[in-house]
Amino acid sequence: MSADILPIRRHTLANGLRIVHSQDTSTAMVAVNVLYNVGSRDEHRELTGIAHLFEHLMFGGSANISDYDAELELAGGKSNAWTSCDFTNFYQSIPAQNVETAFHLESDRMLALDFSDTSLAIQKGVVIEEFKQQCLDRPYGKMMHSLRKAMYSPCHPYSWPTIGLTPEHIENATMADVKSWFYSHYAPDNAILSVTGNISFERTVELAGKWFGDIPSRNVADRSLPDAGFPKEDIYTEVYDSVPATMLVLAIPMDPYGTQGYFAADAITDLLSAGRASRLTSRVIYGKGRGLVVAADASIIGSEHDGMLLIVSRLARNGDDDIAEARSILLDECRRLSLPGEITQKEWQRSLNNFEATFRFGNLGYLSRASNLALAEYHGEDLNRVVADRRSLDPAVVARYSESLFDGTPVVTLAYRPYN
Repeated sequence: MSADILPIRRHTLANGLRIVHSQDTSTAMVAVNVLYNVGSRDEHRELTGIAHLFEHLMFGGSANISDYDAELELAGGKSNAWTSCDFTNFYQSIPAQNVETAFHLESDRMLALDFSDTSLAIQKGVVIEEFKQQCLDRPYGKMMHSLRKAMYSPCHPYSWPTIGLTPEHIENATMADVKSWFYSHYAPDNAILSVTGNISFERTVELAGKWFGDIPSRNVADRSLPDAGFPKEDIYTEVYDSVPATMLVLAIPMDPYGTQGYFAADAITDLLSAGRASRLTSRVIYGKGRGLVVAADASIIGSEHDGMLLIVSRLARNGDDDIAEARSILLDECRRLSLPGEITQKEWQRSLNNFEATFRFGNLGYLSRASNLALAEYHGEDLNRVVADRRSLDPAVVARYSESLFDGTPVVTLAYRPYN
């Protein structure tokens, strides 16, 4: 298979299920990935975390299969899933000769779950324990709760993390809530089936029609989100916890996925933090922030709606003046990107090469490629154009967007501090 061109073919069933396929005969395995267009952005504030709960419930038995994992493991397969604000993604890998088992299992839980009280109770317990481990018992575990609360309007679903506002919401979820969520979101016309590995397109379409074709399309719930309600001025907030050192987080509102601003922000974070030669490493950690800023990273929250660009750092000192100094150093370095001629050709080329290498390696494996294909299909993108599109991005556009982000947009500053 060429390193530049992925073989991609598509088909849509009568019930609305979109199929995207990429064959790779270099492996003896197949990946079957189902992406549902539902996440925590579809929740309401009185019942949060249900999207993540449902990720777990989908492994608890379906209409005709009592034990999903046992059936898959008997066929030599493995599976997992993840939930975001925007999507819920299920994936499995299985030997090519047993691939029909994967289609059977995925179709049966798309058709209907068994909706048993036992399964609901078990998965509630698992998710509540996960909430405790990730948010209550882990250092800096409250960071995203605090940050999203400060950044978004309380009525916007991005104002809480995917895991939910509180474990009590999961504890209080009823069977009626679960059934409503399933039949409002889990449907062939709200899903993308991505299949990669050692299976032909014709065989994929045949098995998809056999196992998914009779599942009826459903009345998928409408989605209408309020304005993000971003702050009109800078916000400073603090969290005190049992942590070893201060974490300083700077969050700046940014444009949603698919916009020029989104891709410019992604390029900005590469310039700031991708590799040891990046600006936050060479100019802050080993430069003007030496001895104060011991770690720093930049990233974006890749949201379908208005998101955040994050600068996350760890400090060696915990005083008020130290936090103020570190904030100033970090923002000053970010603002430099907008200066005329500041982004050199060498630096820009290095960031593009890093982006391409990350993308290429991320699509070498049949399993990761399946998830990437599903997301690209949802966004109406062609994976074979991703690198070329990034290379066509003008660094002057990146500089202008940098100026609007770091000079013209309110910043939410979160200082996550130790008690002492």
